[in-house]
Amino acid sequence: MTLQIGIHTLENRLFVAPMAGVTDRPFRMLCRELGAGYAVSEMVTSRKELWNTLKTSRRANHDGEPGPIAVQIAGTDAAMMAEAAVYNIERGAQIIDINMGCPAKKVCNKWAGSALMRDEPLALEIVQAVVDAAEPFNVPVTLKMRTGWSEEHRNAVKLARDFESAGVQMITVHGRTREQGYKGSAEYDTIAAVKAAVRVPVVANGDIRSPEKAREVLAATGADAVMIGRAAQGRPWIFREISHFLATGTHLAPPLVAEVRRLLLDHLVEHYALYGEFSGVRTARKHIGWYVRTLPDGEAFRARMNTIEDSAAQLRAVGDYFDGLADRMDRMPVHQAAEELSGEEEAACAAD
Repeated sequence: MTLQIGIHTLENRLFVAPMAGVTDRPFRMLCRELGAGYAVSEMVTSRKELWNTLKTSRRANHDGEPGPIAVQIAGTDAAMMAEAAVYNIERGAQIIDINMGCPAKKVCNKWAGSALMRDEPLALEIVQAVVDAAEPFNVPVTLKMRTGWSEEHRNAVKLARDFESAGVQMITVHGRTREQGYKGSAEYDTIAAVKAAVRVPVVANGDIRSPEKAREVLAATGADAVMIGRAAQGRPWIFREISHFLATGTHLAPPLVAEVRRLLLDHLVEHYALYGEFSGVRTARKHIGWYVRTLPDGEAFRARMNTIEDSAAQLRAVGDYFDGLADRMDRMPVHQAAEELSGEEEAACAAD
């Protein structure tokens, strides 16, 4: 089932959530290869003085990435956000996504991310400025938000109507308030209410960790798509598992250990190419840790992995670990959705 955003037709209704420090180009491309129909970049700042930094240049790297290229921008000033939209469009962005969902303190303390939901006039001013800036390029603008700032200030439905009127062409809602962060359980009644209130596509996000949960959330909300964040960390094949389940009602067999070995090694090579030797080895550790956290001897391997400081040795260690695992089993263990998925606040920012 395809989905339309402006002039772009998305392959399916399974999306990768933007996660700071996670959804870089290699990870987005891996998820797309494994069944995701759409992936949004890590959050890019609207502060012009930071555009030429190494961090921003890496986040804005889309070399070889399949379209449509979607870039998420964040900020608190309407003119700056409009300028950031044009800057990213001129560098290849085909869809601009506005971040009003990140709960991280260092973002919200600057009144960006989900903090904007507390100031409805400013939020609408920013949205209108970005839509107006992107319109001459025929680039659609989308938006990701939460259900509200707090339990007492749950205003997603009102804002969704305002944003649709301003020209936003798709709205993603994470089923938690900013106050909740990633604690407790996501609720879907508010997402259903948003879907009933607007005509543009609505995407449901929050606690979608299994094919059954994806089907349940789609049915409960009437949403046009689901967005998956933390559950894809170390398990990027979750997208094809969900796709198969939605189409057939049956479960896809877990991937072969040999396939996961290849996927992870290829991912690491691309990761090193983007980040370089020193940063690449260190930032790859979290990805490796996510893959092995529930596997036999995974914690011991993870501890040893954190002492390795060059890419060749890291690749060898990962290859050897999965070779040993393949001697014990042909396929990965059947995944059991965890009640809680760990992650640093920033690493989960703007994500499920």
